[in-house]
Order: sequence, then C-alpha cells, then structure tokens
Amino acid sequence: MSDRGAEDRVRAHVHVSGHVQGVYYRATTRDTAREHGVDGWVRNLDDGRVEAVFEGSPEAVESLVEWCQEGSPRATVEDVAVAYEDPTGIDGFEIRR
Repeated sequence: MSDRGAEDRVRAHVHVSGHVQGVYYRATTRDTAREHGVDGWVRNLDDGRVEAVFEGSPEAVESLVEWCQEGSPRATVEDVAVAYEDPTGIDGFEIRR
C-alpha cells in the first residue's frame, strides 16, 4: 500500500446475482477496479453469483459498487447486495478461483 492511510479507506463486500458468470464479469471487474485505484478481489461462486471485495477511497469504492449494477457488457445483473466492513489493507486486485 502506498501512502494511503487506513482511515481514508473503506471496504465493500458485494454479491452480484444474475447472468454474471461466463460473460467476462470477473475480468472486467478487475480491469475497472485497477482503473479506479481500488484494491481487492473477485471470484465466481458455486451458486452462480459473483463475489467481490473492494477497498479504497470512499469515492472509488462507491463507483465500483455502482459499476456492479451493470457489469460487463454481456452480463445481466439482477441484484447487487453490499455489506460495508472494516478495511484489511488489501494491496492490488486479483481474480480468485
């Protein structure tokens, strides 16, 4: 982590449902997070949802949460559930398996 202090970071834990697997949702989420300077991870769940964690500035994290409502161009998002948690200091953004 660079000079970003923990006090100016937030963490959003999201679960996205709909047609969100097999449509480049994870890769597009990773690319969008990196463009916004957001750290975290994204993965597919066995139940068909996508789970992601975003950490960064409040504005950047909120922009990612809003982006999840649409997702990748081929996705059909039905619902985005968001829980805000204490940041843990994640550095970088990865696709988890």
